[in-house]
Amino acid sequence: MTVSKASPGRGGALAAVFLLGFSSGLPFALTAGPMQAWMTRGGIDVAVIGAMAAVTLPYSLKFLWSPLMDRFVPPLLGRRRGWMILCQFAAAGAIAAMAAVGVGNLWALAVTASLVAFFSASQDIVIDAYRTEILAPHELGLGAGLATSGYRIGLLCSASLSMVAAAHIPWPVVYMLMAAGMLVGVVTTLSAPEPAVGVRPPATLREAVVRPLVEFLRRRGAGEILAFILIYKCDAAMVAGMMTRFMLDLGFLEDQIGLVSQGLGLGATIVGATLGGAVITRLGIRRALWSFGLLQAMAGISFTALALAGRNVGMMVAAILVENLCAGMATAAFIGFIMSLCDKRFTATQFALLTSLMALGRTGAQVPSGWLARQIGWPGFFLVATVIAAPSLLLLTRYRTWEGALQDSPRPLETPTRSQE
Repeated sequence: MTVSKASPGRGGALAAVFLLGFSSGLPFALTAGPMQAWMTRGGIDVAVIGAMAAVTLPYSLKFLWSPLMDRFVPPLLGRRRGWMILCQFAAAGAIAAMAAVGVGNLWALAVTASLVAFFSASQDIVIDAYRTEILAPHELGLGAGLATSGYRIGLLCSASLSMVAAAHIPWPVVYMLMAAGMLVGVVTTLSAPEPAVGVRPPATLREAVVRPLVEFLRRRGAGEILAFILIYKCDAAMVAGMMTRFMLDLGFLEDQIGLVSQGLGLGATIVGATLGGAVITRLGIRRALWSFGLLQAMAGISFTALALAGRNVGMMVAAILVENLCAGMATAAFIGFIMSLCDKRFTATQFALLTSLMALGRTGAQVPSGWLARQIGWPGFFLVATVIAAPSLLLLTRYRTWEGALQDSPRPLETPTRSQE
């Protein structure tokens, strides 16, 4: 990967990756928990509150318009920073619009919240592409860890601190403050270097849509790689998806669960992602995927022990800390791996598609989790969640055959034929 010689040092690029992670995480929760709390305080019916979850759909569909961000270059700041600044200003404006319309006009709130999700998801597309292109191959793991930590801190501000602030100031003011928080991303975008990847953007929209798929599927081991991406995080997804219900069944109180899971657990995830990113620079992505994948799987055993022990606060704290720490490390390695797969001509499109596949695997693992827990009980459930990691680790034995598919440097872009155009 070629990096601009004019960049202000690698520390500047890594700092930008961290701060852009914060900018990516900040708007995410504003269309979920805080908005639900705001509507609840406003006396909105619970059925309407549930239906408003549909406004988050853009996060699942962002791959549909990601080719536009590979194909077109804004007139200012370049292909990546130009799109970032546009999305950041648009997201800030949409958040401010939510504050202006409030819960008194539900249709207007739904529209503005949908816009927040759309512009936030669009920002995610281009930030993912920027991070992949600005980092050197040996920095991918560290960059993934820093981005995950920044994202979690941004999410903490919008999901938790906003709720605390709303106890003292009106919700519209809270949302205006969150809109102002997007200035972190704006300032970072203006001061960060533009990636110099040495390839030109796709010449046509058709090329931007079709060529990323064709290019990836022609690689050696493409099917195995896709299967690995689909299932690598399934064990952690099963555990996380049933965590709250499991804790309640054991007799823990809601405030205990919230404090440990959202407080200590989030902190452990940030530490795990940062530590994992640093370790990856020494281990390399292949060995990190192995090591952290095993740790992530073994973390499920701590919940098996908790299920057998019953309501034990000390064991609950230990289990959540271990699970979040290991999951944070595994996430850093996994995102670093996905970044290494992206062709620099189509970074936005390929990253969006691969992470959508990852999300599909997570959802697929969580859907039957409740049924499984009811059938075999909590100790058996967490043992299954541990064992289910085995197929992804078996696929990792094929990693050396995938190495030709990794994009350490972009290949020249062929001149498209008339049929391709």
